[in-house]
Amino acid sequence: MIILGIDPGLATLGYGVLEKNVRGDVRAVDYGVILTPKEERLPTRLAILEEGVVRLLDKCTPDEVAVEELFFTKNVTTGIAVAHARGVALLTCVKRCGRLFEYTPMQIKQALTGYGKADKKQIQLVTASLLRLPGIPRPDDAADALAVALCHSFTSRLSGLYTI
Repeated sequence: MIILGIDPGLATLGYGVLEKNVRGDVRAVDYGVILTPKEERLPTRLAILEEGVVRLLDKCTPDEVAVEELFFTKNVTTGIAVAHARGVALLTCVKRCGRLFEYTPMQIKQALTGYGKADKKQIQLVTASLLRLPGIPRPDDAADALAVALCHSFTSRLSGLYTI
């Protein structure tokens, strides 16, 4: 099974691709980011994200896609822009793959560390360790996307609870 994890963002959308075998072992296949130029207008940046996600879906042909839900407390304006980007990613993925799952930051932290309030560094270290990577994936958005995909790989037997 190929799992695509997405950490939504307008300037930087992180992605991580995992392969899970029948024994439940997972390995990282690919990870990285889709970038949009900050000088572009919002509609253009959203179109760039859509094109990037389509290329990614064509390249990795995932069986399932896991996306982090939004969580913001301070800057609502930034949150709205990220919500637009997340919407583009969700729409593109559901149209191309159909098997789409969402996880809150707390669910991801709980699945990877057993503690729903683990900090970002802990999540990155656990992600690198579980995937037997030589170091923490960079940039952070790619590491976060791998964590989303790992969360899904651990909880997919319960997937009916999280599907859209």
